[in-house]
Amino acid sequence: MSETPVKQQNTTAYYGQAIASFALALGAVSIGIYRLDASGWIRAFLAISVLYLTTSAFTLAKVVRDRQEADQIVSRVDKARIDKILAEHDPFKPVA
Repeated sequence: MSETPVKQQNTTAYYGQAIASFALALGAVSIGIYRLDASGWIRAFLAISVLYLTTSAFTLAKVVRDRQEADQIVSRVDKARIDKILAEHDPFKPVA
């Protein structure tokens, strides 16, 4: 009845690749904005837009992760309830 849940862990290489990809993308956009042939106000607006988009992406990823973790907890509780009912059920017990 008590099963140890399998934890899905990402490898160090996966984390490294994700960090490197994020840093490369942010660096490329930053260099592109810096080298853009436009006034300072336009470059500043684009830089603020990129920062806002980045923070929004992190927030969205956290919300999705939190929802997924909450769903996993609910399904574990439901499974534990079903396991308890099945463990206590006696198919040979007469119905009253």
